[in-house]
Amino acid sequence: MGSAVISCLVYRDANAMIEWLRTAFGFAERVVYRNDQGVVEHAELTLGDGMVMLGNRRDSEFSRLMGEPGTLGAVTQSAYLVVADAYAALARVQAAGGSIVSPLRHDEAAGDQFVCRDPEGHLWCVGTYDPWQAAAG
Repeated sequence: MGSAVISCLVYRDANAMIEWLRTAFGFAERVVYRNDQGVVEHAELTLGDGMVMLGNRRDSEFSRLMGEPGTLGAVTQSAYLVVADAYAALARVQAAGGSIVSPLRHDEAAGDQFVCRDPEGHLWCVGTYDPWQAAAG
């Protein structure tokens, strides 16, 4: 079974962001539903046991409730990705054009970590700290 908590994101160009998330973080497409014009209505991308759901901003009740990065002045949530090698993850994100907002650093308690923004401004925290493993230890 995967995670019981799944982040939901709204993008202006979900097709481009699906490709970016695959390239930068290694997400895999589980399912992508597009309308007749090729616009992403709903997508599920997986990474290990985790998942994000996303779609294009459109005139819907849910989209109207979601703000976009850059329009709010600050984000109100971010996703945290557990990776085995933060240096390799940083190189992939930089190669894919991600904006690094907090450089990679090492913390004795939290491991190696950095923070970046995707091309549409969503915030992603990436690090080697695995809270599931820490709780089991």
